[in-house]
Amino acid sequence: MNEITRRDEVSLSAAALRGAPWKTAAITGGAVAAVGLLWDAVIGDGGDLSWALGLGIALFSLVAAIGAVSKPEEGDRVTRQARHWSLRHPWKFALLPAGIMAVLDYPVQLVLDGEGVFGAGWDALWNGVLVYLIAGVATLCLRGRARSAH
Repeated sequence: MNEITRRDEVSLSAAALRGAPWKTAAITGGAVAAVGLLWDAVIGDGGDLSWALGLGIALFSLVAAIGAVSKPEEGDRVTRQARHWSLRHPWKFALLPAGIMAVLDYPVQLVLDGEGVFGAGWDALWNGVLVYLIAGVATLCLRGRARSAH
């Protein structure tokens, strides 16, 4: 039996994300954060910067994750193999985008939301859980589509 370690799983997820559409993810996340800030400034109570940035970071993480596994046959051999592994193990793959979300969101929550170290950690953790669930379900759906394409 070929058991791989947690470290190997993180390496495979990172290899799958190597070919992610990072520029598209950054533009999408930035645009969504800007629109969220403008929307809240016009409709809401003056613009909640931490909410808008958190939403942008979430979309950044999700676009990168979904884009990485949406075309499993593109990229070099290692990237293709890692993407196929990710499609076979969507919940293990989704841990890395969720971690990216939590790590990037923590300082935003800490500095802009003013909830303190533990409150910011709790919010970042729950935002990471949400990205985990969405990325996992999306990867599951892409796995089905990849199977039907063959």
